[in-house]
Amino acid sequence: MSALPPPPPPPAPGSKPSGQKQSNKPSWGRFPSRGQHGSRKGADSGQQRDGQKPQGRAPLPRWAVWVIAAFAVLLLIGPRLWPTTNADKLTYTEFLTLVREGKVEKVSINNATNQISGELTSGRSFATTGAPLLSDADEELLKSRGVDYNYNTPQPNWFTSLVPILLPFLLIVGFFVWMQRRAMGQAGNIMSIGRSRAKTYNADKPSTTFADVAGYDGVKMEIKEVVDFLRMPEQFKEIGARVPKGILLVGPPGTGKTLFARAVAGEAGVGFLSVTGSDFMEMFVGVGASRVRDLFQTARKMGRAIIFIDEIDSIGRKRGAGLGGGHDEREQTLNQMLAEMDGFETSEGIVIMAATNRPDILDPALLRPGRFDRQIVVPLPEYEERLAILKVHSKDKRMGADVDLDTMARATPGMSGADLANLVNEAALFAVRRGSKQVERIDFENARDRVVMGARRESLVLSAEEKRATAYHEGGHAVLATVLPHSDPLHKVTILPRGMALGVTWTLPEERHTYSKEFFEDVICKAMGGRVAEMIVFGHLNSGAANDLEQATSIARRMVREWGMSQAVGPMAWSTQQQVFLGEDLMTNGREYSDDTAKMIDGEIARILREQEVRARDILQKHRRGLDLVASKLLEEETIDGQAVVRLVQQGLAESPAVSPNTTDSTQSS
Repeated sequence: MSALPPPPPPPAPGSKPSGQKQSNKPSWGRFPSRGQHGSRKGADSGQQRDGQKPQGRAPLPRWAVWVIAAFAVLLLIGPRLWPTTNADKLTYTEFLTLVREGKVEKVSINNATNQISGELTSGRSFATTGAPLLSDADEELLKSRGVDYNYNTPQPNWFTSLVPILLPFLLIVGFFVWMQRRAMGQAGNIMSIGRSRAKTYNADKPSTTFADVAGYDGVKMEIKEVVDFLRMPEQFKEIGARVPKGILLVGPPGTGKTLFARAVAGEAGVGFLSVTGSDFMEMFVGVGASRVRDLFQTARKMGRAIIFIDEIDSIGRKRGAGLGGGHDEREQTLNQMLAEMDGFETSEGIVIMAATNRPDILDPALLRPGRFDRQIVVPLPEYEERLAILKVHSKDKRMGADVDLDTMARATPGMSGADLANLVNEAALFAVRRGSKQVERIDFENARDRVVMGARRESLVLSAEEKRATAYHEGGHAVLATVLPHSDPLHKVTILPRGMALGVTWTLPEERHTYSKEFFEDVICKAMGGRVAEMIVFGHLNSGAANDLEQATSIARRMVREWGMSQAVGPMAWSTQQQVFLGEDLMTNGREYSDDTAKMIDGEIARILREQEVRARDILQKHRRGLDLVASKLLEEETIDGQAVVRLVQQGLAESPAVSPNTTDSTQSS
């Protein structure tokens, strides 16, 4: 199956420019065949990594302090609790023997522990254990030998006597103290639930500046005006200029909106508060509005400050939208923000920056002048900007001499800064897997295939028949991409399975912002190349062209329905999709034209597809020898570049006896 993603719709003739340039998709002019697949994009923006600040020594944990304190207490009172002695340990029999020999000076008998201690005539101490009471014979022995003996009952240590009483009491008191602190902590959280969760950035040590943002000179200029106003307000006030209160950054995901905010935080030289739209939402009604009030109060205390709200669409959606009404908490938060931005009390010296990729769902009151006065579009990067972004992300990587970032920038239209950052990182990972010490051209090629198409399927083994069919399928795409007059230059063609596709034909899309009817016809013709090539060579069809047909039909449908490129339908347009947002337009999603018009539209779509299929068949029959040469080369090498395809097509024209090179389509070099 082959995939042909639909092109971005060009602006209608005579329409006003929207300020955002339309760029080609990354798979424009690409015809991966024999397998469905989808483009994969990076999940994050291509921002520079902030420099890490050195951290000081971490403080001791609380448990370590308690352990040290307990150890000190044991050192102080341990000897009292467990007294030690240097006396010789004797058995009771040895003790009696020493008494008979007259070597015992005095004896002390402990009634509590039954321990007998004393002193020998030599001056040494001894200790032994006997019965609770000495027998009469033993007492007579002590008396006969003149031993001074006595019974004593020692008084217990005051600390050891109090431990059984104090320990339960201390445990109960500790439990209540722990409960009280836990309750106070919860109460403190409840009392602070309405406080803002904005993060304050230190402007004295900027980690990101406008120099770290590659390209986007127009966006930088508009944002720098606000930064200059906060730095030098007198220059603007002399002629009565008023700073925009709100700046809304609009653009697809991954284009660097948050990076611009970080650059503003680094260069503004004033207070900068950063918060996301989800930080205002809570389970309690009214918490979001309270956090908005606290956020603006914090900004007012700074004098001049910038508030950045990322993903503002989470709280700025249209009020009253939805099947069952609006969302009370979100709408109250939005109402408070509207009042703070431009309400009865004005906020001088405070600029609100916000970022979103869904400007169509924002409330109109939020977008009016006086609130978000300026909307700055951060579009997908053009060729020059992509080249600059690739250079920025390649600075910290060891690049080989054969790496051509210019070609890679041309081969990645429609990619955002995040996609390009991911592309460079994937190339570095491929270099590590190969065991190379530097990133080379082949690594970038594999990385682009990996990002757009998916990982290579090493375990997939094709039969000889399937591999030959794939080679002719891709050869049909490649030959048409080479000879069609309005086609993008061919980059490479491969029959290595990758992702869900069994083969890929890549072209290098040129930067276009409007598309002609002839261009779309060539795109459809190229999409038919794989199917037609298999019909010419094998005489039968298979399921390999399913995705090619799907996307060719999509382009033909838009030509008829939206772009007025059908003489039968004429200058009429009907939207292909109608977005449903929280119940809006739910009941108006019906068809806008009659059954007769629908029949006419279907007929025009079928006519365009059949005409391009016949056109693809005629061209491939003229270049049958070139098709065979390309397919044979693919079976031999599995991957060939565009220049090789051009040479093979020209060689086929020279060898073909039925077709003269002067009467055929001129080949187009890549």
